[in-house]
Amino acid sequence: MSYIAKNFDRLLGTPGFSDKLLKTHFKLYEGYVTHINRIIDYLKTADTETQEYEEIKRRFAWEFNGMRLHEAYFGNMAKQVEMLDAKSDLAKQIAGSFGSLEAWDKDFRAVSSMRGIGWAVLAWDPEGKRLFNIWINEHDTGHLFYSAPLLVNDVFEHAFIMDYGMERKAYIEAFFKVIDWKVVQKRFTVAAELDGAHSG
Repeated sequence: MSYIAKNFDRLLGTPGFSDKLLKTHFKLYEGYVTHINRIIDYLKTADTETQEYEEIKRRFAWEFNGMRLHEAYFGNMAKQVEMLDAKSDLAKQIAGSFGSLEAWDKDFRAVSSMRGIGWAVLAWDPEGKRLFNIWINEHDTGHLFYSAPLLVNDVFEHAFIMDYGMERKAYIEAFFKVIDWKVVQKRFTVAAELDGAHSG
């Protein structure tokens, strides 16, 4: 069964993100879905003794993660949002992992502002029962094994340059205003239920 690109048109009209930027970004995401389907089809009948097979197999994570990271990114954005409930279990976990919500906020912005192309991700480590802000580079480098991505920010230039030029901090500010904390909380609830599932 082929993967089907998800429709994120609900984000059109989101404050701080022009429809032109979003539509262009959606099209780029759809390209990852197309390419992962092509790779899967190719691998069904590929000669495993060739260099072509090896290189395409190596490419798999790039295309697959490109698809999933974009889905997580668009999925944790909304036109109308509520602030994170400071009394929620997620907020308490953030404060416990980073010292305070303010310390997490500062660190996530710092990760999002790092030079280079990549992703800033709030990740949950179910074994250690703690959160980390991590940098994922090139889609397939930087993931923490077994961790669950809760909040994803795309900081490749294509995510903001059309609207903000090279003013990445202005883009990050706009992103923070459209984080759908209900979605992030739901991801945390699901991930926390899997605690210890990978032990032993």
